[in-house]
Amino acid sequence: MIEIHDVHKQFTSRTGAGLFKRGEKRTVHAVQGVSLNAADGRITGLLGANGAGKTTTLRMLAGLFAPDQGRIAVDGVTVQDDPLKALSRMGILGDAHGLYPRLSARENIIYFGRLQGMNADAANVRADELARLLEMKNILDRRADGFSQGERMKTALARALVHDPANIVLDEPTNGLDVLATRALREALRWLRSPEGGAKCIVFSTHIMQEVELLCDEVIVVSKGRSVARGSVPALLQQAGESRFEDAFVKLAFPEEAAA
Repeated sequence: MIEIHDVHKQFTSRTGAGLFKRGEKRTVHAVQGVSLNAADGRITGLLGANGAGKTTTLRMLAGLFAPDQGRIAVDGVTVQDDPLKALSRMGILGDAHGLYPRLSARENIIYFGRLQGMNADAANVRADELARLLEMKNILDRRADGFSQGERMKTALARALVHDPANIVLDEPTNGLDVLATRALREALRWLRSPEGGAKCIVFSTHIMQEVELLCDEVIVVSKGRSVARGSVPALLQQAGESRFEDAFVKLAFPEEAAA
């Protein structure tokens, strides 16, 4: 279970800096109050336009930086207090897949298993299991250099799942994927959510309406750094008074534009 309660994060940067002039400080309020409760055995979507604060929220969940305000917990472990223990409970697929190109897919997976405290034999067995789940047996012993975007995504996801985490976090996982790779990812997530797949808690961010409609048990709509609505797709349609989810999203996330 993943809990994010009223998190805030702002960054300070300099603007207009040049060779002879020092820029003025500028404060960016990236996240201004995002909350979610993602349960086991469910897929929770963080839905918002680009720049809404989704990635910043997930980076705080991953412990890359601390929130200025609010609390984040994974299976009851507060990320700010014990980030390593919280991270051990998660498999994270970020927006940059970052494979080691000279290693095979198997070697990439085993290496991350070793980092998670697994012995080499157990990590190797797990690599074979994940290759079957993600339909990547044909690339398992190929070097990652030259992989397609879909092959890179499958390898990066297997790497994130090697230690069989109870919680899975994905940031824009379908970016750049073709139809077949997207379908394969969708089926894998559905299986991981099921009792047979371990009833994982899955959180993923996206701006693609179709992915939310096809996958999510609950949706958190994020706009301008805030969570502005939550519920199942049918509940959000009812709340917005719309029959098309795209129209419901616009009305909930950008009410001023919907009214114009």
